[in-house]
Amino acid sequence: MEALPEVYEQSSGYCLSRPLHTGWMSLISASDLHARLSSIRLLDTRPKAADYAAGHLPGARHAELDCHLSTASEPEHDPARGGRHPLPSVARFAAQVGSWGIGPDTPVVVYDASGGGNAAARLWWMLRALGHRRVSVLDGGLTAALEAGFSLSVEQPSGTSEGIYPADRWLLPMAQADTVEALRRDPSQKLLDVRAAERWRGEVEHLDPVAGHIPGSRNLAWNDNLRADGRFKSPEALRAQYQALLDGTPPERLTVHCGSGVTACHTLLALEVAGLSGAALYVGSWSEWCRSGREMSTLAQGLS
Repeated sequence: MEALPEVYEQSSGYCLSRPLHTGWMSLISASDLHARLSSIRLLDTRPKAADYAAGHLPGARHAELDCHLSTASEPEHDPARGGRHPLPSVARFAAQVGSWGIGPDTPVVVYDASGGGNAAARLWWMLRALGHRRVSVLDGGLTAALEAGFSLSVEQPSGTSEGIYPADRWLLPMAQADTVEALRRDPSQKLLDVRAAERWRGEVEHLDPVAGHIPGSRNLAWNDNLRADGRFKSPEALRAQYQALLDGTPPERLTVHCGSGVTACHTLLALEVAGLSGAALYVGSWSEWCRSGREMSTLAQGLS
């Protein structure tokens, strides 16, 4: 088997043989973050501004999903066009990244309180798609940081803008609804839905108007990437998990989605940790698809 990528410094307990192709770690342990805190730009991606204001890791700025990582807060937002959390334009996001004090050489760590699922992995993916390589997700998130001895702060960090981040397009693979319509019928491709199994089966749906899934999709929930303690499984375990799902299909022929393109990024991060990078993100995901008039698999129709 080919060598797995190094996702941690050795102090975290993983001692693997080669770095990621980016030359930067996709995950960072709380102990490693503590040692590097003074040199890192830290971003808190918990959804609620009130949670951030009540206490965050020292020096962290708030990256809000609805305002900064999507256009969900805009008055003209329509989930039928791009889903519940459409990506902002590259220009808008590049300006936001610069306002956080991030330039091309700035090391960045992102965290949330949901094991990376809401929405640290989304920000990790967006920064990588912008071309920023030096970005890691805090493994175990806020809980791991507190267990490692971090204290919370209510101070708003100061700092100057780096100007607009130099980028003019998204650099990671994405799929639009028309592409998904074609690839779901292609036996050489795989479509993965990472929502909870009961949502995929169409038994429950509390966020979108229709319960069910895209016909032809497979299901493996995003939180299956985590151990019981909320930290990522080992690279070896993740590799075995996704090689079984891929069943010989190259990761470049995998498209990942969820409800609105947020937790799907957690699985894209897990694939990166496993050394299986290259999958595409369907940002609109089920929230766009179920409003599009396209074919759906639901309990009422007989799931397929």
